[in-house]
Amino acid sequence: MKDKYDGAVGELDDLKNSVIQEHINGFEKGLRQAAFFYQDVDALDSRFDVDKDVSGGKLVREDEEGAEEVGEKAAEEEKDAKAAVEGDDNKAT
Repeated sequence: MKDKYDGAVGELDDLKNSVIQEHINGFEKGLRQAAFFYQDVDALDSRFDVDKDVSGGKLVREDEEGAEEVGEKAAEEEKDAKAAVEGDDNKAT
């Protein structure tokens, strides 16, 4: 029974590592495409990090506390700004 459990744990670890590697490969593929379409982009720049995201106009680690809240707040502000602009367009007609 222990051998079966150890085998399952090992297989699960292998699958987990494969999923992580596929995410990294996809990120790097996106960088290559960005460099192809936008010649100014240096895909080898060390600032590109799969563990970071743009939130509140800043580059933050996804696991930083408050990053999700900042992202939600920015999305809410963007939604409010769009609603205000749409409201202005309706008044002009």
